[in-house]
Amino acid sequence: MADTPEQELAKLRAQRVKLRAAMASGVLTVEGADNTGRVTYRSYDEMKKALRDLDRDIAALVAATGGTVVRRTTQVVMTGRSGW
Repeated sequence: MADTPEQELAKLRAQRVKLRAAMASGVLTVEGADNTGRVTYRSYDEMKKALRDLDRDIAALVAATGGTVVRRTTQVVMTGRSGW
């Protein structure tokens, strides 16, 4: 039976949570989102690439289902006043 887009999105988000937790703890082995298997990464850099791929897949699935895509933005504002 095929998963609905909402179920697939929930699985991807759960996988992202587990990957982030593993990255924070320094462990290179991550259990699957549905506890069906393990993934062992060679390095932290490889984990970052997997996280980027997950974020891209989640954004694509959200856009395909008609949801709003969350974007990370950075705004830097500098103000100053001269003593002259």
